Amino acid sequence: MLSTTAAKAAPRRSLMVSMGSLMLTMFLAAIDQTVVATAMPTIVGELHGLESVSWLVTAFALTSGIATPLYGKLSDMYGRKNLYLSAIVLFVIGSALCGFAQSMGQLIAFRAFQGIGAGGLMVLNMTIVGDLATPRERAKYQGIFGSVFALASIAGPILGGYLTEHVSWRWIFYINLPLGLIALAVAFAVLKLPRRVSPHRIDWLGAVLISGLLTCLTLFTSWGGTVHAWSSPVIIGLGAGAVLLAVLFVLVERTAAEPVLPLRLFRDSTFTIPVAAVVLMATAMLGAATFLPMFLQLAAGASAADSGLLLLPLMGGMVVSSTVVGQLVHRFGRFKWFMVTGATLAGIAGILFSTMDLGTSGFVSGAYMVLFGFGLGMVMQNVLLAVQTTTPAADRGAATSAVTFARGVGGAVGMAVLGGVFSGRLALGEAALTPEAIRALPEAVRHATQLAFSDAITGVFAWVGPIMLAAAVLLTFLKNLRLAHAAEPVTEAEPRAEPTPSTPA
Repeated sequence: MLSTTAAKAAPRRSLMVSMGSLMLTMFLAAIDQTVVATAMPTIVGELHGLESVSWLVTAFALTSGIATPLYGKLSDMYGRKNLYLSAIVLFVIGSALCGFAQSMGQLIAFRAFQGIGAGGLMVLNMTIVGDLATPRERAKYQGIFGSVFALASIAGPILGGYLTEHVSWRWIFYINLPLGLIALAVAFAVLKLPRRVSPHRIDWLGAVLISGLLTCLTLFTSWGGTVHAWSSPVIIGLGAGAVLLAVLFVLVERTAAEPVLPLRLFRDSTFTIPVAAVVLMATAMLGAATFLPMFLQLAAGASAADSGLLLLPLMGGMVVSSTVVGQLVHRFGRFKWFMVTGATLAGIAGILFSTMDLGTSGFVSGAYMVLFGFGLGMVMQNVLLAVQTTTPAADRGAATSAVTFARGVGGAVGMAVLGGVFSGRLALGEAALTPEAIRALPEAVRHATQLAFSDAITGVFAWVGPIMLAAAVLLTFLKNLRLAHAAEPVTEAEPRAEPTPSTPA
């Protein structure tokens, strides 16, 4: 018979292996949010689609945002594992299609398909962590997962730049095939989650309405003032459609037996404030991750590979702060002021990004990136921690999907807005300018072109800082809760409410 020590060690080993498999799929989903960043100038130059540049990111963020509420609710009803494995398969198929794309329209469509799988990976990954770990342990693991997310977010541009320069931009998608198959095999073999079957109906109408709402919002912000005038029938129709769908969604969710996004969750400010803040933070984070590599290549003249390496300070700041703050929250049980401080630091860094020009040194831009990454690492994983701490276990999938959906809204709508700012400020008629083409221009023309790109991109950064500072202000209204050491983690087979966190200090 096993000794007591051996008996305790076995579940611990199982937990660590499960966490390792989740980290692998987190890395897989996160890396594709930014892998196109350094390849984007080459892609739009080859496929002739500078006017559609933001849609390479927006399409992915839009569909992943649409998918997350449905994944979250279905996982609460039927269990996580099979949905999780299905999301990996969809992501891998989408990656293969992206690599085969022959036009910008095809690539955007395939990125949208890929986002459906990625949305499932992100929400189910974070929900399963909440199932396996107690509240205090979540702080530690979310810190580690935040580091993995940061590593993937910055490894994406580095990997994308290297493959684009030395192989082909198509391999930024093909590389997901072996990684995805490994992730699928590991998750199938080691992830042990009991099945759950619920007799309730799926809220398909709610899912359709929230999908239509996010689509209308994205098109409204993306097309308004660029493709169509703000006063055009198309833009007015999209705005009216978004309002109508929002009203219908609220009415449907109030009466649905199993709402895809339970409105009762919004009665708690500890849920509502982080969800609202993550919309702003996702806009700022994805804006920086997308336009920093473009600045380094199109304005500063760096190669695709070099621009990825120049983003290492951002990754370093995120990895360090995410890991350290996760341990501190695990030890002291408080997270509010880490979040406020982190959002403030990232906001200051965003403002500093807007001051960069062609003469900004690598040391100075690197220092700004360290500050931005350090701030993000303090806040991003704690947003999810705040939501999971106060949400009943039976609603954990829906609550986690709400955070991921909010990140998708920030990514899709926010990037559409920032892409519009970029397009509106870019006074160039040439849509096929790759970094190589710019470097081949006569010196005077090259300098004028780089100035145009610099002005357009720093105009985007002028929005990133204030958006992040607005999130910091919002987070100051969050209750200063203390995490419980908690009971045993909740399994899918036996959902139960967690101990209520102590009252605010």
